[in-house]
Amino acid sequence: MYAIIETGGKQLKVSENDVIFVEKLDVNEGDKITFDKVLMIGDEKVVIGNPYVTGAKVEATVEKQGKDKKIIVFKYKPKKSSTTKQGHRQPYTKLTITKIVA
Repeated sequence: MYAIIETGGKQLKVSENDVIFVEKLDVNEGDKITFDKVLMIGDEKVVIGNPYVTGAKVEATVEKQGKDKKIIVFKYKPKKSSTTKQGHRQPYTKLTITKIVA
C-alpha cells in the first residue's frame, strides 16, 4: 500500500516504514505527526482525491531535525566587476512513515 501526500509545497509518494526528508516542520524529535493532505491511496484499488481523499491520513514519527550540506550561491555580472558569494544550508525533518489509514 502506498500514498501520495502533500507537505511543504511538495508531493511525496510514501509507503509504510519509508524514511523521508521533508521541509522543516515545527515538531520535536520522537513526536508523532499526522498528514491529512492525502492526494491518492494505491493498493489493489486506487483511490484518487478531489483534491484530497476524505478520511485518509498518514502517520509518521519524527526521527531527526537537521540541515543539508552547504550549497554555494554565486552571482556574477559580466563586465561590471560585481560578484556575490553566499552559502545556504536548507533545514529538514527526517520522518519514518508508521501507518497509512485509508
